[in-house]
Amino acid sequence: MTSFTLADVRERTYKRRDAWWTVFLVDPLAARLVVWTANRTSVTPNQITAGAGVLGAGSAVCFALGTWPWLVAGALLFHLSFVLDCMDGKIARLKGTGSVFGSWVDFVFDRIRFFGCMLALLIGQWALTGDVLFLLLAPVVTFLDLLRYLNGAQVGKTRQTMRTRLRAAAEGRAQPAEEDPENTETEARSEAGAEQRGEQAPDAGTDDAGAPVVFVEEVLRENPALDHEQAHARSAESGARVIDVHQGFTRKFGWYGRLRSTLLRSRVRPHLFSGIEFEMFVCVVAPLTALASAAVPGADLVVPVVVLSCAALAAFEALIVYKLWLATRDFAAEMSRLGAG
Repeated sequence: MTSFTLADVRERTYKRRDAWWTVFLVDPLAARLVVWTANRTSVTPNQITAGAGVLGAGSAVCFALGTWPWLVAGALLFHLSFVLDCMDGKIARLKGTGSVFGSWVDFVFDRIRFFGCMLALLIGQWALTGDVLFLLLAPVVTFLDLLRYLNGAQVGKTRQTMRTRLRAAAEGRAQPAEEDPENTETEARSEAGAEQRGEQAPDAGTDDAGAPVVFVEEVLRENPALDHEQAHARSAESGARVIDVHQGFTRKFGWYGRLRSTLLRSRVRPHLFSGIEFEMFVCVVAPLTALASAAVPGADLVVPVVVLSCAALAAFEALIVYKLWLATRDFAAEMSRLGAG
């Protein structure tokens, strides 16, 4: 009989950096449930995923009913569904029972659960109040959620392309031909998946003289506790050829490194309003504000919270694009330097 401990769960399944909602409001409960489930049951990750789907369906039904007690129940069910959703990956990593198809199921169920619950919430409130603003918010929330996925994939693909071309230039190789978008996107997603699972990024290449080619962003990913200057120093001490395409961002926002280091001490990633927070604010925080309307009639805060969530997600996505734009300028400068050298 297996005997996993809480320390095992933390060491083997926790991501080195994660959304603050997950770190503070999900992992403390999910980790303890994982210990009990792994030690006392033979439940598989796919079965846990199915359980999360059932709770998500229950949440959608509660939201559709519309009145404040049902909204509160729906919010709690949605949060518990997310706890189960975090458990399936932890069980898979802890027991080595994950599968490629299971990853697909987990992703698809996540999207179905969010869209189903979000639409049930907004349509249910429209049916209850007659306020057409709820209907207008539905396509906005849908658009932003889809945008973040498209933007994330494209940003990852662009960064992968820059690294590939810079590595070729540093090693004195011919520049690669126009890359197959599907292959590049697959590499980017594979790298992003490795980061989420807590694995190390691929080893740095070496140039013709034998000196390793190191990207500062990869060093920071492998060592979240380091700041930008420490990552530079560590790479230089090893005799590596250091390439940094985030110098422009670091110069403009010197405080970012300090904030990043502070957050990462608690495993919290600097992207403070990611897709996870977006979903939780729409499907947990917003319906929970029904408690306020129950206490003070007319104090409907569902719309303001959803609007604020949309604005926060859009702002952070814009920040990601701005950081990428600065990186492309550093990329061009590095390519010129490597070409001249």
